[in-house]
Amino acid sequence: MNYKVSIIIACYNDPNVVTAVKSAYAQTFHNKEIIVVDDGSKEEIKKLLKSLGQFIDVLVTQENKGQSIARNRGIKKATGQYILNLDSDDYFEDSFCEKAVKKFEEDEAVKIVTCKARRFYKQRTIDTFTPRGGVIDDFLFRNSALGSSMFRKEDWEACGGYEEKLPILGFEDWEYYIQLLKTGGFAYVIPEVLFHYQVRPDSTTAKIKPLKQEKFKHIILKHPELYKANFVGLINNLFIRIDQKDSERLKIYNSIEWKAGKLLLRPIRFLKKHYLMIKR
Repeated sequence: MNYKVSIIIACYNDPNVVTAVKSAYAQTFHNKEIIVVDDGSKEEIKKLLKSLGQFIDVLVTQENKGQSIARNRGIKKATGQYILNLDSDDYFEDSFCEKAVKKFEEDEAVKIVTCKARRFYKQRTIDTFTPRGGVIDDFLFRNSALGSSMFRKEDWEACGGYEEKLPILGFEDWEYYIQLLKTGGFAYVIPEVLFHYQVRPDSTTAKIKPLKQEKFKHIILKHPELYKANFVGLINNLFIRIDQKDSERLKIYNSIEWKAGKLLLRPIRFLKKHYLMIKR
């Protein structure tokens, strides 16, 4: 069968999209299409996307509606059997699509193909990250695949696509993978660094960090049957999260900065206390 890969790039005001688009275009798997969804970007980015016309097969424009809706809209336009999401500030090695499709052809039980990733900041390598992969149980308490991974379009259709209604911005990939794997199958991790993930202080991941517990709660409430069936694991995981929070808090309290700040504020507290006593 002559398989085709549709590469979906959702873009919102990101000039790095040039690297993402050219990464998609450079894939050695030749039967592919590149679909870019402009999620309400400002005029200069719109012009940039138009200048990339020779690399883009389909350019979809919409008002800013968020990543999930942008991705779903791009996938609806896709004509390929396989879908690869690519965030606009990241890029793949040229051979990823070829190696991913080969794995799908070898094993029908594969629902997701991901890989090892190099995390970088302004071209400086931070570390190498290896997703866990695995079956649904491996995804209940953490996302065990990269957000930019490959899956079948028919599986996307079967599970209803990316969540568009629940307030889980930043966890769309994780929740989608749970939907994808809850009926069986597994995520395969190619044991090579084929993906480059840019760490940015203004990224969605950074912005949602303080809200991650609340977003995890939404995932649990959307899939109660899965977490009820894994009740012991859920309780253990919740206590691990509590312990981590306590450990982080204790680390702050024991820091030199905290102790110095407390010492500097002591005279102010003393004066405030005595002022209130005099005022009474």
